Order: sequence, then structure tokens, then C-alpha cells
Amino acid sequence: MKSFSVIQLLLAAAAAPVKAAASWKNVNIGGGGGFVPGIVFHPTAKGVAYARTDIGGLYRLNSDDSWTAVTDSITTDAKWGNWGIDAVALDPQDPNKVYAATGMYTNSWDPNNGAIIRSSDKGNTWSITELPFKVGGNMPGRGMGERLAVDPKNSKIIYFGARSGNGLYKSTDGGVTFSKVSSFTAVGDYIVDPTDANDYNNDKQGLAFVTFDSTSATINGATSRIFVGSATNTTSSVWVSNDAGATWSAVAGQPGTYFPHKCKLQPTEKALYLTYSDGTGPYDGTAGGVYRYDITNGTWKNITPVSGSDLYYGFGGLGLDMQKPGTLVVASLNSWWPDAQIFRSTDSGATWSPIWDWAGYPDMNWYYGLTSPNAPWVETGFISQDSKRLGWMIETLEINPLDSDHWLYATGLTVYGGHDLTKWDTVHNVSIQSLAVGIEEMAVLGLASAPGGSELLAAVGDDCGFTFKTSADLGTSPKTPWMNPIWASSVDVDYAGNKPANVVRIGSGSGSPQVAISSDGGASWNAHSGTDTSKTSGTVAISADADTIVWSSGNAGVLRSSNQGTFTAVASLPSGAVIASDKRNNTVFYAGSTTSTFYRSVDTGATFTSVSGALGSAKSVRDIVAHPTTAGELYVSTDVGVFRSTDFGASFSQLSGVSNTQSISLGVGSVAGKWNLYAFGTGANGNKLYATADNGASWIDVQGSQGFGAISANKVVGSGNVPGQVYVGTNGRGVLYAQVDVSGGSPPVTTTSSVVKTSSTAAPVTSTSSKATTTLVTSTVKTSSSVKITSTSSVKTSSSTTSAAAPTGTNLAQRWAQCGGIGYTGPTVCVAPFTCQKQNDWYSQCL
Repeated sequence: MKSFSVIQLLLAAAAAPVKAAASWKNVNIGGGGGFVPGIVFHPTAKGVAYARTDIGGLYRLNSDDSWTAVTDSITTDAKWGNWGIDAVALDPQDPNKVYAATGMYTNSWDPNNGAIIRSSDKGNTWSITELPFKVGGNMPGRGMGERLAVDPKNSKIIYFGARSGNGLYKSTDGGVTFSKVSSFTAVGDYIVDPTDANDYNNDKQGLAFVTFDSTSATINGATSRIFVGSATNTTSSVWVSNDAGATWSAVAGQPGTYFPHKCKLQPTEKALYLTYSDGTGPYDGTAGGVYRYDITNGTWKNITPVSGSDLYYGFGGLGLDMQKPGTLVVASLNSWWPDAQIFRSTDSGATWSPIWDWAGYPDMNWYYGLTSPNAPWVETGFISQDSKRLGWMIETLEINPLDSDHWLYATGLTVYGGHDLTKWDTVHNVSIQSLAVGIEEMAVLGLASAPGGSELLAAVGDDCGFTFKTSADLGTSPKTPWMNPIWASSVDVDYAGNKPANVVRIGSGSGSPQVAISSDGGASWNAHSGTDTSKTSGTVAISADADTIVWSSGNAGVLRSSNQGTFTAVASLPSGAVIASDKRNNTVFYAGSTTSTFYRSVDTGATFTSVSGALGSAKSVRDIVAHPTTAGELYVSTDVGVFRSTDFGASFSQLSGVSNTQSISLGVGSVAGKWNLYAFGTGANGNKLYATADNGASWIDVQGSQGFGAISANKVVGSGNVPGQVYVGTNGRGVLYAQVDVSGGSPPVTTTSSVVKTSSTAAPVTSTSSKATTTLVTSTVKTSSSVKITSTSSVKTSSSTTSAAAPTGTNLAQRWAQCGGIGYTGPTVCVAPFTCQKQNDWYSQCL
């Protein structure tokens, strides 16, 4: 056997982690929301089970049917692949031990090799053994398995079937080290599409499963008979060793044509059951079969539940009833119409009964009841809207080995299951529920929190999006997703600063308009009539008074619509520009390019003018955030850090303390009148989420030990309504939030650092918002590398409460300053002749 060196990382309670500044928990979207390729029960310990996800990590089952995420702590920016779980295994002799193969991709997208992680306390702490190759938790074929298995007679022995032609690996020290099994030569050479230019479908699928025969003899303290499946649709896809892995041969008489997906041992029958499909999944499968292999006699039997024209799908999920030998359930991998199909047999596959059949087309007999009380949106947005009630991508279906009534199966949407499975054999009607409480596997693509409006708007992949009206709603799964229109994915969302009930969102689909608007804070929606069916994706910004939408689309450049009119091209901005609207001045929009140019518009996005050198040495703009209550104040995230402007982007100062920043946001601070700035970037504790209440004079690590995966894939949004509350939208773990205490001294004195010299060549343009009046002067901008930037633009703007010490109750509030709002403790009377005018419940201003 060929050995390799490993790197071990012990993450135990005895270690000294960075002290967390916050306690993070999930917003309860509920229902899972993503693909769960595998569920594994412990064979002898009651209630011990785990669910693996393709991009959201590993979850442990709780006694109340809920789940707990257990891999967050090891999924850092550098090790974001630990949320991709390609296999999971339990130690039959020790229910506290759990193992998983982690890694997201095997292609060039992912710079990291995979790992085998192990825990001896049910996932509370982990040790990590890095592998010399990649693992593909989100690659094709991820529903096969399990590729990882612990010898039932020797806890030190663990086998792992690798991808990419790397073969079979073995550990003899409980997962501390692994070595290649040189005697095993099959590699699973199937490639979905060798010509795939996107570098996703052009890798070898590798090995599909490892299954020990616990009924076989012991050789040198190890189980003698081991079966290994490979992603090969020939008569050599299933291999066996009868000498504890010393030698291997293809199992005689095995079926060809299809790829094996699941292989499970029924020890009392001394038989293997296997499901097959003509594709490796999880999206394909138009034919397949189910087979039983009698180990004693060495014979195969085709027990496929249907044949002929009724066989138009492959098979994935397979569950054996260990309490009742000969009883099993199997599921179609993908039956895209009219629904998935699940079959049950009580005689080892000789006969089957389906979970539904035709009552005379188009009517169906449903031998089940399906509800989703724990996640109502699953019912309203999906079950009631689609013929595929039972789901799709069913690669895992399990019967609790200690409870014949308890079963679980997973789809591309949720985890279903129930506690009366044996009723199938009597009244032939079972109760199915969405049982995914605690699994939050959504990829969050856009977030917003509107001061005086909806507390949280979350645009997500695959499940469209969700609205949480108040902070009190965060613990309750929504009754409905974003609908009318409902898309597979919403990719961005924004609110109007002066009219926060007005919201816009965009989708990434095609064939229908991908812009929707709401006038009630995202409770209900209407399709925007100003776009066609070809434009899609990107980012969106809506003006302060909600009359203009600027859309940086994914395929048609930057577009603009006024008063719900037709979207037209904005010629002055490059494709892919980062965009934002001023939240108080209706006529002002901001933009940035991937080549670091900053732009601004003073005519509601009709035209944009570049501000040369505004961002110093930055080479790309990642994010732009306008102050929610102060006109003209904005922050820009770049590859070198965060820049701040208080004059509508005419000049900028760079904040110190963090660099290479990604998503940024402002949120109501714990100190009255102050706003916290949140930034994903590189700081004192590495690549993490930081916050400052003093414009960068001091930063606090508010992430602590919570893992968010790759920081470049996340969205951060500070609450516009709840002091100190912040949200993180992750790429696979839903939305997490926390209450943070961000303290800091007085903000630093800012100085202009832009290298811009302006020469005014046009008459002032006065733009009037319903909430504020701001005079801007358009300029022809000239750059000079030898002079300090100054700006001659005439700008009147409200002063930010974070740029000066908080006023006291005995002072008069100056012009443009805050003078009221919920939680505000400063002066409420303005200097003459100005009066305190309410902007929203949280902010009043001297105007």
C-alpha cells in the first residue's frame, strides 16, 4: 500500500479558540431548502443519525425530529469545502464516533484538497486528516454511497472510495492516516461529459460505495468480505474481497448497463440489495433497476418494481427494515412527471406496492397524506404548486433500524419522513411530513433590512426568497416564499430608503420577466412589466423614493426603468457594475467597476460620471453601501479595504484596520445615533467578519468561532431596526444572525485621500427628494498623480451621527442632524430656523 503524509488539525474543547463576540443562530426559514444526498442511522444506538448535505455541512438528528449542524466550526474561509459532505460513516461499535469525507469540488474551481474528518463526541469537536486529492461533495454522483465505511468488527479500519480515478483508500488507525489500497484497481472511470468547458462534468466519478458483510468471517481481526461499487455501467461495477482487502475481483453474474447507486446488507437474509440508474445523479435517470444478491449462493435476482413503459426512471433511495427481514422500500431517483414514486415490498422484492397509482388519468390515488407544518412555505410554494409532491433527486431513503415505523427520505428541497410506515402494509396509507427543522441549507444571494420596513428580506437560490416582517418573526418559518412571480432563484433585493415598503427583487431564470416589485414590504409581489423575458440575474438598486430602478443585469449590461417603464440601457456604466442608490436623496445612484472606477449619477441613474482616482490603489470594487439615514454618506468595499465618503462620492477616505474586503453593510448600533459598519475582510484575526462603530478606529471580530465558509461568497446586512443585530447570508447554511456589542471611541478625523482635482464646467443641478434637498455640481474630473485631491463640488448633506460624538439631550440639534426616532436619546429641538421632521419611525432629521 502506498502511504502519504497527513496534516492533522485537532479542534477540541481543550484548544484555545478565538473568543466569540456573538452567539450565532439560524433565521428559521425551515424546511431544509437544499439537496440532502445521504442519511445514515447507527445500527444499534437509538436515535443516532446524521444527514449530509452537498453545500451545507453535516447535521445530527435530535430526539424531537429536529437537526443540529455540527460542522460549522471547521468551515472557515480557508476550509470552506468542509461544508461539502461526500460521504458519512458511523462506527457500529461506538455510537459517539462519526466520520465524513469533506470537500466541495474536484475541479479547478476548488484550490483545496479534501479531508476525512472524525469525531468521538457526535460531532461536537473534530479532528481532520487532509487527503492528497480533492473530494466532491457538490459534484455529480454525490448521491451515490456511502463511499466511507467503518469495519463493523474493527473500529480502527476505515475504507474510503475516492473520486477522480484515485481509487480505494484504507485507514488502520481509526482515520488518523490513510493509504491507497494498491490491490484494488477499479477507479470508476465514468465521465458525464468529457468535453465540458465549464470543468464540472469532465471528471471521473470514482467509487460509489463501500459495504462490509458483517456476517462474514474475521481474518486477522478484520471483516473478511467487503463490497465496493464503482461508477461504471458494465459487468465489473461491483467488486468483492473475501480476504479482508488483500485481493479483489468483480462479483460474478452482476447486471450491466446501469450504474450502482446504493448497496445495503440485510444480515439476516445474508443478502445485498442494490439500486441502479442509467445516470450517476442527482439530476438524471431515465431507466434503472433494483437487484438482490444472495451472498451464500452467489446469485443475482432482478426485483425491479416496474417494467416496460412504466420504467421511465432510475432508482436511488433504498431502505431496509432491519426489524423485519425481507421488508424494504425503494424510490425513483428522478421521475420528473407526474411525481416521484416509492415502492414497498415485504417479501424481499417478489411483489411491490406503490405509494400512488392512477385512478384513471389524470386522477391519482394517493396512499399517503403529505403536510409541512414545520415549514408552511414548502406546502404553499411547492407541494401545492407542482405535480411533484413527493419530490425529486431521491438518493437517500432510510428506515430506522430500531423502529420499523420511523423512516426518512430526502429530496432536492427538503427531508420528508414519518412515524407510521408499517401502516403501508395494513391500511396502505402513511403520513408524511417535512422533517427538516434545523436544516438550513439555502444559498443566500441577497439580503436587505429596511429601517422602518421589513426586518429581513432574503433572496435565495432554488427557493426564491422570504420576508420576515419583524425581528420577532425570525424564529418562525414563513407561511409562503416569494410568489407571484415565484422563480427558482432570486439573486438580489433592495428597498427604497424614503419609502421602505417599496421593494424590488430580481431572478436568475429565463422565459419570464425577472424583476418583481412590492409595495407592502415584500408581503406580496407583482411582476415588473418593463422588462422582457431574456434579461436575467445580476444586482439591483431602487431609488430613495421608489420611482427608479437600476439593474446591473447578468446578460444585458446595466439597465434603468423609471416609473415602471421599459428598462433601457445605461450606456455610461460597464457591464457587471456594482450599483447602489442613495437611501435619502432620490436622484443619486452610485456604481463601481471591477477595475476600481467609481461612478455617481445625479439624474436618477440616467447617466453616470466617473470620479477618477477616488479609490486610491484599489483595483476592484466589491460592494457599495449607502447610509440608511444620511444622504451622501456611503462606503465602498474594495480589494484594499473600505473607503468612506460623506459628500456623495466626490471624495473618499480609506478606513484602516481591514483590507481585501468583500460584502459590507451598515446597521443600527447599540449606542443611540450610531451605526455599525460590518465588513467581511482581512483583519487582525484573519479573513472573517469584523465590525466597527467608529469608522475604523477600532474593529471587533464579531464572527468568533462561527464558520461562514468562504467570505467572498457571503452577504452581510446590519439590521435597520434592531440595535446591534446583524445577519450573514451564507452559501449553503442559510441566514445566521446575532446580537453584537460593537464598542469604540470617537470616530477618527477623516482626510481626503483621493487623487482628484475637479473643475466645475456645468451649472448646478438641484435634485429634490420628498425627504431632503441636495445640491450637486456636475464636474469634469481631471486626475493628477502629484497633487492631493480636493473637491470643488458644492455638496450639502446631512452630517452622519457616526462622524461626531453623540449629542446630549441638552443641546440643540444642528441642521441635517438626527433629532428623533425610536431609541434615540439626543436633542429633539433643532437650531432655528430648522424643524425636526420625521423620516421614519427610527429617524427624524433637522430640515
